[in-house]
Amino acid sequence: MNPVIENIFERRSVRFFVSKVIPQDDLKEIIDAGNAAPSGMNTQGWRFVVVTDEENRKRLKDITVPKYRSWLKKTPPDLQVMRAGIDKLVDDPVYYSAPAVIFVIGSGMVKDMDCPMVCQNMMLAARSLGIGSCWVHMGQLALGEAEVNALLELKDGEKVFGPIVFGYPSGNEFPLSPPKKPASVKWA
Repeated sequence: MNPVIENIFERRSVRFFVSKVIPQDDLKEIIDAGNAAPSGMNTQGWRFVVVTDEENRKRLKDITVPKYRSWLKKTPPDLQVMRAGIDKLVDDPVYYSAPAVIFVIGSGMVKDMDCPMVCQNMMLAARSLGIGSCWVHMGQLALGEAEVNALLELKDGEKVFGPIVFGYPSGNEFPLSPPKKPASVKWA
């Protein structure tokens, strides 16, 4: 199988990580892969905030987890049941104690179309390096907090995508592939 296609099929969301620092060169390669994503008229309307400092990651967790728990209480019961299985296994049900959290921050008219491609490129690049990743939209629950906005240096008109957590999978194994429905395709 083509190695690019194989990497796409093997990428999985990873939520359980070993406590091992990701080399900065690997994080730079992941960011470079994100930065290589296509953008409307080559505007490249994105930037990255990489949080690896242990104290900053702890602050993100301390700010976001209570907001997550409050949010979860307002969600449909089936989502609460689904999340309960994961929440019992981790101390940090938002960032999963990952050694790196990357916020992709978009600006400009086409950010909603461009930045998700940046994120996907980053997650595929991470997988090719043996690094797990997971897009954790719940990480946005901390936005609006002065301390978090200052850390991210958010400006008017900017939007956060992800954040995405990165780390080495617990047990050095990626999760098995869940069953996928056949593609719904109309050939015309």
